[in-house]
Amino acid sequence: MKAFELISDLRIGHIIEVSGTTIRVELSGDVTELTRTHDGRVYPIGQIGSIVKVHFGRRLVFGFVTLLRMRSEELLEIAKPIPPEADQRLMEVELFAEGFWNATEGKLQFVRGVTTYPLPRQGVFLLTRKEVVNLYSAAEGQQRTDGYNPLVPFAHYVGADNALCRANVDKMLGMHCAVLGSTGSGKSGAVAALLHSMLEHKADPERSCHPRIVIIDPHGEYGHAFGERAEVYRAYNPLGTAETEGTPIVLPYWLMSADEFRMLVIGKTEQEATSQNNIVYKAITYARMVASDLVNPSPTEYGSAVPSDGKDHDEPRPKEGVTEEQLINFDRDKPRPFGLDEFYNHIVYLQAARTNKNSQLERIPPGDFSKSFKSILDKLSVLRRDPRIRFLMNEWTGTSPSLGNIIGQLVGNILDENGSSRDIRVLDISGLPNEVAGPLSAMLARLLFQYKVYQTAEERKRDPVVLVCEEAHRYVPDRGEAEYAAAQSSIRRIAREGRKYGIGLMLVSQRPADVESTVISQCGTWLVLRLTNAADQQHVSRFLPDGLSGMTKALPNLAQQEAIFVGEGAALPARVRIRDLTKDKLPKSETAKFALGWTLERLSEAEIELIAERMSS
Repeated sequence: MKAFELISDLRIGHIIEVSGTTIRVELSGDVTELTRTHDGRVYPIGQIGSIVKVHFGRRLVFGFVTLLRMRSEELLEIAKPIPPEADQRLMEVELFAEGFWNATEGKLQFVRGVTTYPLPRQGVFLLTRKEVVNLYSAAEGQQRTDGYNPLVPFAHYVGADNALCRANVDKMLGMHCAVLGSTGSGKSGAVAALLHSMLEHKADPERSCHPRIVIIDPHGEYGHAFGERAEVYRAYNPLGTAETEGTPIVLPYWLMSADEFRMLVIGKTEQEATSQNNIVYKAITYARMVASDLVNPSPTEYGSAVPSDGKDHDEPRPKEGVTEEQLINFDRDKPRPFGLDEFYNHIVYLQAARTNKNSQLERIPPGDFSKSFKSILDKLSVLRRDPRIRFLMNEWTGTSPSLGNIIGQLVGNILDENGSSRDIRVLDISGLPNEVAGPLSAMLARLLFQYKVYQTAEERKRDPVVLVCEEAHRYVPDRGEAEYAAAQSSIRRIAREGRKYGIGLMLVSQRPADVESTVISQCGTWLVLRLTNAADQQHVSRFLPDGLSGMTKALPNLAQQEAIFVGEGAALPARVRIRDLTKDKLPKSETAKFALGWTLERLSEAEIELIAERMSS
């Protein structure tokens, strides 16, 4: 049997209305069980997301089924009387492509979009399994690029004889992507399957693929999934065990912009007055100028004389050989080192001081000091003593790692003991307080973005980078939480401009309705697993590309590891099943087995005491 022939057994109805790319189909009266049998196979009729075809001469028009209901339900909605004969079944179909079967070459000439619209009374047909495979193959074939293959197999098409589904990683990552799904739907496994597929893929048969992928991991799940192919950095190890150990991360405070550092030392619960913000901005600018050898250090005690040059006593004065113009043009937000001691001294001995009648600095009254300065200095002191963020707050010295060393942790060439490349970098921030997680995520996103901005076109071509934001609703929430304002700004900028500079974004979330709309709307590819929350389903339908919001009706009923795959990275919008991974390649995100756990022996008092000791030590 030839492909894409007009087969009467597979005719299921006729068109009764054409409205743009949407058509309405009335099912034939002989369709009783919503199935058709052909060539020994049983084909379901009206499955949401399934594909049907319309023969238009030698041309074929393809569409997705988005709705199936009785005509009586439609009449009921518009408050019209229901006649006895109103038992027809209506199906809505969204047209998405057309094609022409070349029998000589045995290929489908496939074109995305519709230029020739079908007409009322034309017949609508099911596709055979072989035709579905041919359709997906033709669509994927259009996405190949001369010289190399960007198509990465990571799943199988549902209902297409287990045909491989391939993602175009150039479009998927270049235009950003979102992986969404309720807890327990297989979301983390889907991310791992995508990343493993990229690691295994050979775009060029002559050369191996070495991705540059950075994962922000808030739950410590992904370190286990990639074995020797990943370098795991742990910001804080609360258990102190070998199992939870990783490479210590070096991400010092001085990488932060002035605004990110302000968020860290003031925090959302403090009085965020303009005067307090300015205190931090002035101190960080001065501290960076001191470290750059542009100005003299701040005094370390009261009684210092103030130069009589007409400036305020806390204003920077250039060293000999340094011009005023250099100070004026100094960018306080660039990742330049500075000392926390200098930051502290500038606040205490310059900003929190006044000049006496002898032009010497003296402390301001205690009441004024407490009102404006004490909370900032107290917070700084607390941060410096917090063991969870020691990696962040270690004082800068002349022997501290350079900016190049720090960036190299994230994108440099790191080899294991066998000389193999560790391509994935996992930043495990589990155990960090929320007030630190926000500014830290902002700093990381901004650092990667700036790294790409300052590259030449040739350097960008050789060094594309992907940032994976697991639990994205924590860092870019769709509400104005103060501690995440800086992270929102940094990730929003990558979403809007990252494509130009070779930095891609993968947002992973179980609550898409809680992710900032600006960021999630910039995603060009969507892999949506089971979503049971109605608000999340509605939110996804607003942003789904290809006019396929009707496919969201299938989201609550997707099986484990099943997903709707749509957008730029997908050859065609489709229902897919994510590839299986062995246990050692899956993230540690298993749901607790309560029934089994309750059958096991309870923890002894000695074991509970040991846990309590870990908590308090």
